[in-house]
This record gives sequence, structure tokens and C-alpha cells, in this order.
Amino acid sequence: MLSLIGSTGSVGKQTLQVLDHLGQKPVALVAGCNVKVLEEQCRRYLPKVAVLADEKSAHDLSIRLADTNVLVYGGTNAVSEAAAHPEAETTLVAVTGLVGLEPIMTAIGNVKRLALANKESLVYAGPLIMEKINKSNTELLPIDSELSAIHQCIEFALSDDISHITLTASGGPFYGRSLQSMHDVTVEEALQHPTWCMGKKITIDSATLLNKGFEIFETMYYFDVPAEAISVAIHTESIVHSIVSFSYGATLFHLAVPDMRLPIQYALTYPDRAVSLAKPLNLIETSKLTFAEPDMDAFPCLRLSMEAAKSGGYAGVVLAAAGEVAVDRFLSGTLSFTGIAKCVEAALMRTPVGNYTTLDEIFTVDKEIQSFIKTLKI
Repeated sequence: MLSLIGSTGSVGKQTLQVLDHLGQKPVALVAGCNVKVLEEQCRRYLPKVAVLADEKSAHDLSIRLADTNVLVYGGTNAVSEAAAHPEAETTLVAVTGLVGLEPIMTAIGNVKRLALANKESLVYAGPLIMEKINKSNTELLPIDSELSAIHQCIEFALSDDISHITLTASGGPFYGRSLQSMHDVTVEEALQHPTWCMGKKITIDSATLLNKGFEIFETMYYFDVPAEAISVAIHTESIVHSIVSFSYGATLFHLAVPDMRLPIQYALTYPDRAVSLAKPLNLIETSKLTFAEPDMDAFPCLRLSMEAAKSGGYAGVVLAAAGEVAVDRFLSGTLSFTGIAKCVEAALMRTPVGNYTTLDEIFTVDKEIQSFIKTLKI
């Protein structure tokens, strides 16, 4: 049974498609405030529990679902409780940002498997998450297509003696352009990703390549490799999802059509396999696979992310917090596209010295950085 945190978003909806395909149903569905979509999902799947983080929206949902047996709860505590539902064997966290951190930490130790589609949680608190995972019986599996690809390469090689990992990136909608030419791009232009259909935040992060920077942090913590052993290659075809080189001399490429249902299904069924909903890869139709170095001058968010990953400590917290607010400002029209990187760079210059040991320390720095970026004049 699955507890799905973030059921009304892009990954959440695709997860439900995979559950349909596998003939399974969720035990809990959780969202932020989207009453309409969550009601539709509850009527279709009849989970035991439905939760909305917004308590007013939850009250509305409870009235709408009064003719069903679905139990409706509201508030952030209810979200965390749903992540550790006693009938859930797997919890899949598909919400973005820091709001996913407490449900993640609650699920660890209370479910057999945690499937993670929340990049920011590991950027914010990778050491704390992995420490708790390593002390528990909960298995952690990535939903990210690149991280899933790395996991599958390691499984196929039957070795974790990794010498290098290359994360591939489509390049986003502005690949090949200079930094100066992107100053006046619109929100609509930035949301036109050439490959993936995603939520607004991750789509903008993909356009700046900040998303790829987050994946560097994910890769470090998931696979226990140093930042220096991770690089990024622009691969516009989006067919090779990651490349793993091993110390014994082999380099494995993971190839698949760009379809998020593939890593979702892999995480839900591992170590077993099932026929996929995605269409099979046809390399003849693809015709070519190209790779190029990323332009760090045009996409400074990637450079800043790499530097932050090597710095450690609070740098990930600052990076994620600054990115959160800067993207919100861009989407609301109060910041230029190139201003996102300027905000991130200004925030990283304020990174506190030392290492965090508790979630409260992370929340404190996150709040400080978000307040700084909200008022920063760029």
C-alpha cells in the first residue's frame, strides 16, 4: 500500500497512473490546498485517508466527501502522520521544497520504502536524512530520472565501486544562448521545457540549470560519492539519463524515453520489474546522441551549485532557500530571469560557518535567507 504525498501535482498524477497500471490503490492521498483535484482522486481511489496541509481547504474537502468513508484531516502534522500511515509499506514524497522534509523524516523508520521525488530535501538536509536512513529499516529509492538511472546502472554492474558519475541535462529552453540574451525572457518562455512536462518551480529550475545543481547534492548523498566525482553533460536528446563509470574500467549508460512513469514504477516495484506504460526506445528514430560541456557563464546557477556542494555545511540550505524565493519572485514578475542567479550568489555569500545538527537549525537559516532574498534589490 502507498501513501502519496503530493498527489495533485505532476509526479503525483503520474504515480496514480502507474498504480492503475499495476492494479494497486493508495491508502493515503495528501496535497496542499487543491480541493477539487483531491476530491476527484478520492472518489476514484477511495483511500482510507485524505489530507490537505491547508486546514480550511481540508474542512471544505470533508464536507464534499461526507458521502464516502474517506477520513479527511488537515494541517502539517496530519501530512506527516499520513506519511507514516500504519498500512503504508511505501511512502512517495512528491511535494517540492522544504515542506517535504518533515514528512520524509517521519516516514523513515515507519515504512519499508521511501520513494523520493523531492530534490530540495536532500539539498537542505542530506546528512540528517541519510543518517536516519542508515539507522532504520527503511529503504530509500529515488524518483528523479537521473538518480534512478544511476541506481539501475549500479544494480546492473553489481558494483558500487564508482569512479565517476555524469548527470545529463537537456539544457532547457535556453540552451546555446548567452547570459545577456536571457535577461528579458518571459515566464512563458522559461516554462517551455523542450522535454519534460513538470510543475512551474522545477521547470524554471531546469531553465536555469539550478535543478541539475540540486541533483549533484542528491547524487552525493544517495550514492556516497564526493562532489568532485560528479559532472554534468548537456544532452539535448534526453535519452541518456545518467552515465556511471566504475573503477574496474566499465562505463554504463542508462537509456530510455523521457517519461517520469519509468522511474516512478521502478521505485514502486523494485527489485521486481513490470511491463511499463512508457513506449519502448527506438534508437533508429533517435538517430543521434550528443553531449556537450555546460556553459557555466550562461548558466551560473550550475556553477554556484557545484561550489556549494563542495563547500558542504549550510551551503545547501542557503542554495535551496535562495532558489525557492528567487523563482517565486521571477514567476510573480518582480525579478528578471537572470536575477535568479544573482540572488543565489548573494545568498551564498551569507552562508553561516559550521555544520547543522538539527532540523531546527536548518529551518532557522532557511527563514533568514528567504527573508533576505524577498527584500534583495536586483
